[in-house]
Amino acid sequence: MKMTGKAFAKKLFGARYERLPRTLLIDVIVFWGLYIAGFQVQIAPSVRILMISAFTVGVMWQALSSRDNIAELGHMLMLPNKRREFVFSYVAALGAYAVLTKTGLLFAVVLAVSVWKPIEMVGMLLCMIHAVLMAASVYSLRKYWYAGGIWTAAIVAVILFLGSRAWFSLLLFVNGMFAALILWRADGYAFYQWESKKKRALRQRKKATLWRYFFRYLSCHKNYLLNTVVMWCVALVLPYFLREMAGMSVVPVGFAILSLNTPICILLSRDRDLEQAVRFLPGQKRRFCIPYCLFIFLCNMAADVIFLLSWQIQNGGVTVLMIFGAVFFALQSAVLSVLLEWFYPIRDWKIESDLWHHPRKYVVPVVMLLLAGAASAWPVLLPVLLVLLALETVVLLGICWR
Repeated sequence: MKMTGKAFAKKLFGARYERLPRTLLIDVIVFWGLYIAGFQVQIAPSVRILMISAFTVGVMWQALSSRDNIAELGHMLMLPNKRREFVFSYVAALGAYAVLTKTGLLFAVVLAVSVWKPIEMVGMLLCMIHAVLMAASVYSLRKYWYAGGIWTAAIVAVILFLGSRAWFSLLLFVNGMFAALILWRADGYAFYQWESKKKRALRQRKKATLWRYFFRYLSCHKNYLLNTVVMWCVALVLPYFLREMAGMSVVPVGFAILSLNTPICILLSRDRDLEQAVRFLPGQKRRFCIPYCLFIFLCNMAADVIFLLSWQIQNGGVTVLMIFGAVFFALQSAVLSVLLEWFYPIRDWKIESDLWHHPRKYVVPVVMLLLAGAASAWPVLLPVLLVLLALETVVLLGICWR
């Protein structure tokens, strides 16, 4: 068990675990910076538990379904192993990765900005372990997805309604033991994801048109498609919250928020074989970057159209200037995302979850938020921004055409 866990840990944290101290140092810096700032937010215990649990489960699920991680798991399964030791070593390594490198930062922020008691820290740590065990057990039972869905919905309801009770930690402990019992009966192949014929065809037919590749890319990665659907749901409810905040002047902020769709903006970073083919073959810069930019633009524009329709239904008053603003922010986000992906692809990632949570994902949304703030404060700047977008588009076409 020790050797198996060490093999997985070295892949996730580096050969000498060099990634771990750097991540922990960042967590300490973030905590101390927010703590001395004196900024305080009242967070209910149930909301705090749900937030930590949902984030940990999401990161753990991404780690379990990562294609690179699945390949490593397949190699390990070819060696002789003890079934239960192998399963718990694998889950422990991925759980340590999820908690220490991802949830740790959120945990530091929550501790810095909220009032808490020492005993609550123990409950939060128990919450993280429970989330890791439950995510792994539900993933091992994904063939029975309906049972996993009902179980997850039940736990979410229990957290929301009973999360503030003193004995809630005991309930988490009992449910965690039940999840551990499921893992006790599982084997390593329960976590191995067999490649379907559709995914194999996607990898073998890259010489087909790029548009077909883009749509197969989404259809073969259901979590990517789910993330896009979630953004559409956000676009539906966002007009209500923005109207309550400041009225119509913050509409550009909604367009900026809807540009945060990470999976469609990391195509080259995620698929190293595709990047090698695109950069190696002549004339591929033009043939790839322009369709890729249009693909991201259409995805962003779909969310913006839903946002405008929802705004018209709830608030009314959609103008031609707002429609031009939607086109501007959708295309501007697409142009910047393609430029980042072409000139600064993410290379130092271990598993796919690193791509989803890399700091680079916030570069484009932050730029969009700054532009949205400027457009909200001075609406007369919007025509200037449209001219700027036209110039940037011409520059991008020139770069791709060379």
